[in-house]
Amino acid sequence: MTATTEIHKVCARFHIAVELIGARWTGAVLRVIFTGHSRYAQIREAVPGISDTMLAARLRTLEAEGLVERVVLPATPVQVEYHLTEKGRDLAPVLEAMIAWSHKWIPLPSADGPAAET
Repeated sequence: MTATTEIHKVCARFHIAVELIGARWTGAVLRVIFTGHSRYAQIREAVPGISDTMLAARLRTLEAEGLVERVVLPATPVQVEYHLTEKGRDLAPVLEAMIAWSHKWIPLPSADGPAAET
């Protein structure tokens, strides 16, 4: 009898989700928002190495995908905050699992490396 190998195609939904949250900087931006930082400057400061252009692009994408909402506060000067939507908050166990996995398997970067421990 000949053994056949069945090839399982990657689920389209899974692929889209991985590409969305796995895009460069996206996970870090989400992590910062999960920790309660909601203003653009706070997010930028908490993600070492991210440019203004890239942060703005990631926030626009997260907003377009319904993970983050942009809230304009009526102040002078105008202030903008970013908050997780229900869809975004539902990523909490995914991010927590990634954090646990990274603490187990990824060594801390050297002192002159890109990021501190979360």
